[in-house]
Amino acid sequence: MKNSIMTFREKKEKGEKIAMLTCYDYSTARLMDAAGIDGVLIGDSLGNTMLGYPDTLSVTMEDMIRYSTGVARGCENALVVMDMPFMSYQLSMEQGLMNAGRLMKEARGQAVKLEGGARVCPQIRAMTDAGIPVMAHLGLTPQSVNAFGGHRVQGKTDDAAKQLMEDAHKIEDAGAFAVVLECVPAPLAARVSRQLKIPTIGIGAGNGCDGQILVYQDMLGMFNDFTPKFVKHFSNIGEEMSRAFRDYISEVRSGAFPDEDHSFKMKNEEILSRLY
Repeated sequence: MKNSIMTFREKKEKGEKIAMLTCYDYSTARLMDAAGIDGVLIGDSLGNTMLGYPDTLSVTMEDMIRYSTGVARGCENALVVMDMPFMSYQLSMEQGLMNAGRLMKEARGQAVKLEGGARVCPQIRAMTDAGIPVMAHLGLTPQSVNAFGGHRVQGKTDDAAKQLMEDAHKIEDAGAFAVVLECVPAPLAARVSRQLKIPTIGIGAGNGCDGQILVYQDMLGMFNDFTPKFVKHFSNIGEEMSRAFRDYISEVRSGAFPDEDHSFKMKNEEILSRLY
């Protein structure tokens, strides 16, 4: 059965952990979905992992729609959440609603995600009132990396922890169905998770969250430009891919591939002598 925002809420109520990963293409989505992933996020992290940007700021609405469409087609069961890129919702409630509507209509996911606390509550409210489920995002919000002065853990001081807690309650009141907590001290993330009725999805926020998410290229060892402290390599697929690429190149250059088993035959090769 297709997972929904109610599936996430029910899992929190039952104390069942939620497993999410980022995803950017149909083939990978099919594999994740078959493995039983609860939800996938087409993150604006595709700016780093798929487009080679140094950050997420250059990702456009067209990028998000293009990548999200394939992922949505590949997920029969997983909840599909789509990131709203930088400056697609910050200007006004109307701008955010229009762009969220585009993602839902053109890419066919089930929810959108946006970054920020109290300042984006009007956008969250407008979207949820329009029937668009919203996942919020607090802590280290990559679209604000320049304002933070880099990728820094958030909520470490008393004032910062209090602000994060207040923002969490405000986005819940605004109608968000879940919230990502990124690079937040584990004790603070656990307390937020206990206080909120909506699920928390952690990334670098300890195991007290209601669920976890990782960039799939990170957890498979495929993306080595930068490896955050919180990333665990569950496999080294990147090394296996490199080995396969090297073997392919070697066999092509030596003539070993394609061999007879990977070539087509003719019933009557005599006709070749009659061809010009």
